[in-house]
Amino acid sequence: MHREARRDAPSRWTSAARQVLPLFAVAALGASVGLSAQTVAPKSAPVVNDSHFHLTNYVQRGTDIHDFLKIMGDKVGRVALFGIPLQQTWAYGNTGTYAPTYYLQTDSPLYYYSFNDAFIAMAYRSLAPAEQARFDPMITGFNPADMYAAEHIKRVLQTFPGVFSGIGEFTVHKEFVSSKVAGDTASLTNPALDAILEFAGETGLVVIIHNDIDQPFPKPGQEPYQSTQLGELFRRHPRTSIIWAHCGLGRIVRPVEDQLWLAARALDDPALAHVSIDLSWDEVAKYLVASPETIQATADLINAHPDRFLFGTDEVAPTEQASYLKVYTMYAPLLAKLTPEASEKFRKGNYERLFDAARSKVRAWEKANVVPHS
Repeated sequence: MHREARRDAPSRWTSAARQVLPLFAVAALGASVGLSAQTVAPKSAPVVNDSHFHLTNYVQRGTDIHDFLKIMGDKVGRVALFGIPLQQTWAYGNTGTYAPTYYLQTDSPLYYYSFNDAFIAMAYRSLAPAEQARFDPMITGFNPADMYAAEHIKRVLQTFPGVFSGIGEFTVHKEFVSSKVAGDTASLTNPALDAILEFAGETGLVVIIHNDIDQPFPKPGQEPYQSTQLGELFRRHPRTSIIWAHCGLGRIVRPVEDQLWLAARALDDPALAHVSIDLSWDEVAKYLVASPETIQATADLINAHPDRFLFGTDEVAPTEQASYLKVYTMYAPLLAKLTPEASEKFRKGNYERLFDAARSKVRAWEKANVVPHS
């Protein structure tokens, strides 16, 4: 099936979207609620948890975590907290005195920025215990093509015990990004990645992985080899709790033909019961709310698999609540199509189940493997 790269004509892919979008309906769950940021701690029960949030951007600048608590207000209960593991190089020879802050603003490379993990840990530790309870920090500052990556993750846990609940979001294949990363290219078949997921399974760390479902601008009939390799990777690590970010979609990576059927088959596969999907990012939401048909198809899939989807914003360093929760708002049309059970689990329940389990397992691993300082 021919998939055009244009973003301005959803009607051109409505047929495919009817098959794909059910994967994303889940994120719609909270949009109908008002969004005013007033308090640090919720005065009433929050309406949503956020499984995908970047406190810092591609030049490691961002929102002060205390200010972010105010942005969360009483609408957002808990947040999976991470930065961006890649630093954008400011190459004077490429942009001169213009300082790029985003990877699409320059041709200079990206590189892995491991200090990000220490920064997130210290931001978390600056909070009071009740405030810390609202966050699940994630380790991101490792290169998934590096056989030492698992050792880095272990070292972070031993240096900052009691802080982290998972790893990610980290990227293997991503449109526009992967080709800019300095050094070896990450791969779904690299043993370094298997070592990372194996260690996550040993410790109980939740894994959030970004991997596109297909290549940008695929030719008609081209095999989406990335989805095949991704499924094989997931099956090799049944002990590891994995969240597939964005269901593999992006700016120009659109739903593949028969994606709904493929997703339903995968969700029915007992060998993939450890894999969940987050429906974060406004670039993903654009596919899901394209038409009444895509909304209904998405809701049907979510309702059939209420335990497998999580809401996430994928916002980066927000400054106020309306922009932070714009994805939540975009999904409003889907809310009426979800059952009460699916809505509650998508918005809050699945997050709490996965991350509560991670907290317990990781703390137990740390107790057994971290040597107390004298």
